[in-house]
Amino acid sequence: MEKIEVVLTPALLPLYDVEGKVVVIIDILRATSSMCVAFQTGVEKILPVATPEECKLFKEFDFLCAAERNAVKVQGFDLGNSPFEFQNPLLKDRSIAFTTTNGTKAIKAAKEQGASTIVIGSFLNLTAVANWLIKHKQSVVLVCAGWKDKFNLEDTLFAGALVEAVSNHFKMDCDSALSAQLLYQTSSPQLENIVRKSSHAKRFQLLHHHEDDVHFCLQHNTMNLVPIMQGEYIVCPSQVAV
Repeated sequence: MEKIEVVLTPALLPLYDVEGKVVVIIDILRATSSMCVAFQTGVEKILPVATPEECKLFKEFDFLCAAERNAVKVQGFDLGNSPFEFQNPLLKDRSIAFTTTNGTKAIKAAKEQGASTIVIGSFLNLTAVANWLIKHKQSVVLVCAGWKDKFNLEDTLFAGALVEAVSNHFKMDCDSALSAQLLYQTSSPQLENIVRKSSHAKRFQLLHHHEDDVHFCLQHNTMNLVPIMQGEYIVCPSQVAV
């Protein structure tokens, strides 16, 4: 039976062997949630990049540019990192260059360490991702994007939800995976109330905006799609929808 592991922050990723494994990137508030919304809207592809400066370079290649730092849209960019921004029907068939504080950094790190496939996970597509992992029968590493290399609550809760969903199909010899699963089991009846106590949710509150992002990003299974990395781009081809 294949294994499932959880990396609680990208700073710990070098301690794990991800080469040849499926890596699920988790950034619930908000990058991976927003990516799922973008593909639901009909975006063609997303290019994760490291910095706002790099992101800007793709403007001349007809990319829309999305940049967020410290939970705030970077001034002068087309989009930030709120899922509501990616519901715009004018985004259909467009390509987006995307950089965020945590999520795109985690994607780049997993790619550099040799992941065979990188999958985008969120509560919005939880069951679709779980079914995809079960179907593909490869060892899996769940990478929580965290907050500036620190642990965060909402990503770990999603990791626990995904471990729970696939637990009958994977071997778990990983204390962080077990901890995440137990945390989700005890928290799921009051998931939104608990996440609203988290540092990132409080960060939104202090900024006096994005107040609905927390509720939106904690919705379960509102879309049946699985974005994956192909080459340098994240895409959502129909053949990976479950």
